[in-house]
Amino acid sequence: MRRSKALTLAIASLVLVVTNLTVGQEAKSPAPAPLWDKDVPGLLPKERPPTLTYYPAPEGQRSGAACVVCPGGGYGFLADKHEGKEIADWLNARGITAFVLHYRIVTKDRPPPLDPAPMLDVQRAIRTVRAKAKDLGIDPQKIGVWGFSAGGHLASTAATHFDAGNPDAADPIERVSCRPDFAILAYPVISMDPAVTHGGSRKNLLGPDPKADRVEFYSNDKQVSKDTPPTFLFHTADDAGVPLENSLRFASACRKNKVPVELHAYESGKHGVGLAKDHPILSDWGQRLEVWLSTRNLVKRAKE
Repeated sequence: MRRSKALTLAIASLVLVVTNLTVGQEAKSPAPAPLWDKDVPGLLPKERPPTLTYYPAPEGQRSGAACVVCPGGGYGFLADKHEGKEIADWLNARGITAFVLHYRIVTKDRPPPLDPAPMLDVQRAIRTVRAKAKDLGIDPQKIGVWGFSAGGHLASTAATHFDAGNPDAADPIERVSCRPDFAILAYPVISMDPAVTHGGSRKNLLGPDPKADRVEFYSNDKQVSKDTPPTFLFHTADDAGVPLENSLRFASACRKNKVPVELHAYESGKHGVGLAKDHPILSDWGQRLEVWLSTRNLVKRAKE
């Protein structure tokens, strides 16, 4: 079947904007690609459009898996380095292609509430990767999402709020599913319950006085279903930024719905550590994650 012109242009928007990159080559200076070519839903006049940056795993070492990475930052900034680029490098070393998402956040040009913009962005990112999977050497059934802190909230939103796509959509990307096949949540904001949430993330996403139905909608522990993908969680018991109860609630909901879940809760460690490469104890969590990914046939090769 002849590929549609729309899909051809869509593939070009992701691949050809990456400096010195063609499919099958490693990116040296990856550049962000727009998630929508035009008509970004809900984009404000001066707001920065959401983007996706492509980091292919080295040729010959690819497992076929891919992961959309959501850096944290309280929905007010993006921790691009240690929760973005460093995560892409970690995934690439294990044969997993990475896509770092710059979702919409609160700025001087975008006051709160953000709802529903970040959710639309992560759903579009997953659809984009799945729609272009064949061209990028990716298995469309091995596409996950990994988020940190508020990015963990966004990743858990993707894992609990998804659809199969709209078969009647004019845009071919919108015809495919936005359900992730696995989720990795690192010290995530999960609940919008004031008793356990991160106040800044809640305010930026929902505004200072959100309606009860939006609080319920984005309390993602309450949205877990039997179709939520297998999930790996990492947290510390004395996290002063985002209480451990967030991960505990999500893990409990997964268990109740018979969703495969693994939670690693360490006794001590500050919020926002990323991979914690230099921490004598917390650095172990990446090894535990790699084992979990291996059991799901998502890792081909491990290399630091």
